[in-house]
Amino acid sequence: MLKRLGTIFAASVLAVPLALGPARASGTEELAPFKMIRSLQYVQDSVVLGDHSAIEMQRFMLGAIDERLRAADPSAFRDPRNVDAALVYVMSGGNPATLDLLADRDIEGNFDSRVTDALRQYLNGKGPLIVENLTKAAPEYKNSRIGPYLFLILGNAMSQQDPIEAMKHYDWARLTAPGTIIEEAALRRSVSLAAQAGLPEKGFRYALNYARRYLTSPYASQFADVFVELAVAHFDESADGRVSEILSFMDSARQREVYLRVARRAAIAGNQALARVASKRAEELVGDDGSRSQMLASFYEGLAAVPSADVFSAAEALAAIPDDKLSPRDRALREAARAVADAVVRPPAIESLAQAPFPIAERRPGQEDGVAAEEDGSGMSPFGQPVEESPSRPSEMTAEADAASGDPAIDGFLASGRSKIEEIDALLKGEGQ
Repeated sequence: MLKRLGTIFAASVLAVPLALGPARASGTEELAPFKMIRSLQYVQDSVVLGDHSAIEMQRFMLGAIDERLRAADPSAFRDPRNVDAALVYVMSGGNPATLDLLADRDIEGNFDSRVTDALRQYLNGKGPLIVENLTKAAPEYKNSRIGPYLFLILGNAMSQQDPIEAMKHYDWARLTAPGTIIEEAALRRSVSLAAQAGLPEKGFRYALNYARRYLTSPYASQFADVFVELAVAHFDESADGRVSEILSFMDSARQREVYLRVARRAAIAGNQALARVASKRAEELVGDDGSRSQMLASFYEGLAAVPSADVFSAAEALAAIPDDKLSPRDRALREAARAVADAVVRPPAIESLAQAPFPIAERRPGQEDGVAAEEDGSGMSPFGQPVEESPSRPSEMTAEADAASGDPAIDGFLASGRSKIEEIDALLKGEGQ
């Protein structure tokens, strides 16, 4: 079907020169922007439903539509369908400069300036500034062709300010555009916002709906990232069943990857119980790469035990992993984790024992003997990046290590260990490809 669509679309694009003359009304109608947008929407929906062969067609069509919109006579936008087509194009990953061009050319008022101004600001990275104006304008377009797109944009813009209200906009967008790229994006982002807002039940419900329909989407790896955040932050006996139900829609390799990510995140956060549970689940899902997965699961379990009373056992377990079972990168990860464990169990040097706990010259303002002053503020911007776009946030274990460390040698070990551990995400992504 897509091959046939591509042939038809390519043939129509070859006729663009015929549409450039004012006397070629039939050619212009044949290549009306709204007709081209329908094909783009079909291709984009096919991509998120699993037809990755359509990705190249999507790129081609975006380029062709961009040329068509720029070449269109301003009178073409007296047809509201073409106005909607231009807005859908730019909200579907099109060139923002094309919207600027069309809005500047619009002397007849065919474009709603409230919408175009909001989109131009959003596409220039000023999303939070559009919330008030777009909140007033969007309801007028609820039942229009651009309605789902506008509510998705509005949800994105207010996601950091008001996650709960943003989820309501996502709900409207996905319910009015089922089976589309809009529903896929709305569900994926709703999982992230539910985790942020402390609403695990809503988050697991969104995740279940996503897993049922969009695991073949090219954006499914982003879903896995936010799902891991949700599972680690709200994992208990009741959540265990929900997690298992959602993962049941995945094949064994993907389930193993998710459990390994959960184990990693739990280990860094100091949640030993969850790290061990997730590690054992990953070990049970042995496939063709079973030995490698089992090694990673054991690694995470040992990593979780490093800051505990089992640090000696953890260090022995890390040291027991044979080199021939590990790739060069795996060996580097093992050495980093073992270095952290060695730094924890190493006896203090005599010189260190002779030092005062807090030399007066090094005390920070507000510190008493043996007591660290509280930091001023959280250091987090209210307009920070969403969870799915900022996976490398400081962990609880990292914060504790930074607060406790005062020995330059230990600082060096910990910094080296953290930098190596951060490579695990890339390792796991490579495993899933």
